[in-house]
Amino acid sequence: MLTAEDRFAITDLINLHGHMTDRGDFDELHAVFAEEVTYDVSALGGDILVGLTAYREAALALGDAHPVAHHVTNIVLNEAPDGTVRAASKGLGVMRDGSVGSVTYDDNIERTVAGWKITRRVVRPRRAPLRP
Repeated sequence: MLTAEDRFAITDLINLHGHMTDRGDFDELHAVFAEEVTYDVSALGGDILVGLTAYREAALALGDAHPVAHHVTNIVLNEAPDGTVRAASKGLGVMRDGSVGSVTYDDNIERTVAGWKITRRVVRPRRAPLRP
């Protein structure tokens, strides 16, 4: 069963991603993600990235097209019988021109020797109301 400390640690992990990304601190991604993370941005027109190196390269390739601010909210955690955690959260991305986009993050999170890490993230845009 997830303890309150586990919930705080996992929530901090999810929140830390936005701070790191906005700073361009892609060399520290191991603080949030497992080394062989699967990061699926195919619904946004990107690829299914495997590993921190692929994630870092894709993020840097976006350059000025990257949002200037990432905000995560509405984090819901559910523990699976095998001890892994499924996290659902909402994300807002603020672009240079002031426009805002909304996504959902679906994360698989596992406890490792280095603490909780996101092992899989699927990012889906929110473009139409009242639809999953």
